Amino acid sequence: MARIAGVNLPTQKRVEIALRYIQGIGPAHSRQICATVGIPAERRLNQLTEQEILRIREVIDAEYTVEGDLRREVSMNIKRLNDMACYRGLRHRKGLPVRGQRTHTNARTRKGPAKPIAGKKVATKK
Repeated sequence: MARIAGVNLPTQKRVEIALRYIQGIGPAHSRQICATVGIPAERRLNQLTEQEILRIREVIDAEYTVEGDLRREVSMNIKRLNDMACYRGLRHRKGLPVRGQRTHTNARTRKGPAKPIAGKKVATKK
């Protein structure tokens, strides 16, 4: 099992797909890494040599912010917005959508499960 950037990658998947398991590497970056190292798209991770895995590690370390560093950077950005008490920081603090989405309906991912309100009339189907 290959371990890159502190993540155990699945060995049966294609290299391009397996690299996406690392936070901060998506489809475009994954293809770019494969092109830089010179690995064909159809190769599986278990078919790579130790040398190729080492070259992938070096490319990721040199050019990309991934995993712990990326998480830290994002959390520091959110903390900065909270400390400034700007609109986006207040929305983060309240757990509401930050980028202008409606909240009257929807926004359940951000707001969490619906909480019943005492005394509110519930619409029933007939």
